[in-house]
Amino acid sequence: MTAAKATGAAPPADGGRTGDGRAGTPGPPHDPARTSAHDTVATVVRQWRTVRPDVDTRPMEIIGRINRCAALLQQAEDAPLRHAGLTRPEFDVLGTLRRTDHELTPGELARETFSSGAAVTKRLKQLSERGLVERRSDDRDRRVAHVRLTDAGRELVDSVLPEQLAYEAAALSGLDGAQQGELAGVLGELLIQLEGRLGGPRG
Repeated sequence: MTAAKATGAAPPADGGRTGDGRAGTPGPPHDPARTSAHDTVATVVRQWRTVRPDVDTRPMEIIGRINRCAALLQQAEDAPLRHAGLTRPEFDVLGTLRRTDHELTPGELARETFSSGAAVTKRLKQLSERGLVERRSDDRDRRVAHVRLTDAGRELVDSVLPEQLAYEAAALSGLDGAQQGELAGVLGELLIQLEGRLGGPRG
């Protein structure tokens, strides 16, 4: 198994440019012990550096931690959804309709939730059977459907959201306000770059 597969990291998309900005020339190895000596990714990085001291593991230190944090956060965030009898993909559909606050077509929902059309159709059927969404045909083209929340769907989203946000706040409680702001800014910049290079939700 390669380092990329072990952590979910992808090879550089810029043809081998390294972290110090010079193409094809690895920068000095970064010691993970200087930042997070005891986290699981630091252990993985140290192991790789022992058996492959010739490779630059700095991307692994970032991508591996992002992937690990995402997995742990999703486990926590899913708890209030399970209590409400929802899956995460179902809540994504309901949440999208709530935050946009207007009707959307199934195709628009697919783009907003990074899902396939078939998957969204299945979720809409399940949510409709529970009385959480309703569909209507377009006045000019009967082949086009418009989806909106029912009152019950809106109430469910509004009741689940505060609990979900409380889970997120608890997960971040080890970071002070300044650290959270800095992290949000760095992740936002990374997301802009990745969406521009790999494709965003509306690409």
